Amino acid sequence: MNATLSVVIPIFNEEGGLQSLFDRLYPVLDQLGRKYEVIFVDDGSSDRSVAVLRGQFAKRPDTTRVVVLARNVGQHMAIMAGFAQTRGDYVITLDADLQNPPEEIGKIVAAMDEGADYVGTVRKDRHDAYWRKAASRLMNRFREQTTQIRITDQGCMLRGYDREIVDAINSCVEISTFVPALGYTFARNPVEIEVVHAERTVGTSKYSLYRLIRLNFDLMTGFSVVPLQLFSMAGVIIALLSLVGVVLLAIRRLVVGPEAEGLFTLFAIAFFLIGVLLMGVGVVGEYVGRIYEQVRQRPRYTIAALLEQEESQPHDVPAPRTAERTSGAGG
Repeated sequence: MNATLSVVIPIFNEEGGLQSLFDRLYPVLDQLGRKYEVIFVDDGSSDRSVAVLRGQFAKRPDTTRVVVLARNVGQHMAIMAGFAQTRGDYVITLDADLQNPPEEIGKIVAAMDEGADYVGTVRKDRHDAYWRKAASRLMNRFREQTTQIRITDQGCMLRGYDREIVDAINSCVEISTFVPALGYTFARNPVEIEVVHAERTVGTSKYSLYRLIRLNFDLMTGFSVVPLQLFSMAGVIIALLSLVGVVLLAIRRLVVGPEAEGLFTLFAIAFFLIGVLLMGVGVVGEYVGRIYEQVRQRPRYTIAALLEQEESQPHDVPAPRTAERTSGAGG
């Protein structure tokens, strides 16, 4: 029996490109010959994205579900909100900007049919600015040195997750996380495949340099304590070197006598150590901040509206409905 599919697509101000997405996505899924659902998660859009999604739901209520979040919570938390609504055996995530063509979904399904429970993807001939590629490579190297996560292309959201992986992710109550890395930690048979990457034709990237840095901080602090350990070791090394320096200066004072030279060198060393200290405090602050957000136990997201088709009894004619919700999920 063919596995059923759930496709989760986070939406944030994508009004201009949604119709193109619909025109390409649904024919691809129809050709797979499997039962499927497409779950659009609007992440607090300020344009007409929700209105366009409502129109698509009215056209395809049997295969379309729309989750409207009350406010912007970020791409990964929006995906988590979508995961909570999925019913399929395979769950596939896809960006709405068509840089990862929907036509590549078949490759992910084929890999999962062969036994993979997590399918990562690597963008072939990546169409991004040079600084984004360079930053991605740098962050990948740093992540591999500080965590056990082995993801070649962490920026590609076209990925596949087995039902068990999604259920494990849904059981997590983290306030901020990186969904592909979280899925990877639960996978028993992860694989990576190459997919086509297209140029963006509508809109602009929602990830600025600052948001990319913040995302990698979440990845670093959410899956490893290595940064804390590195600063602990650095503190020990600096303390030992300082002790040696003090001893040498004391001996020099006894042998040579007091001197005033080297004042600016001492200032430079002091400022360097202050910089290291501030960096260490910042890293500790990242972990403390995560703990602070977690212990407040506030809802991670709030669903303003859920558009889905009523579950119907045999021989009943299904009717579309809009379910209004005001409570969050996952803590």
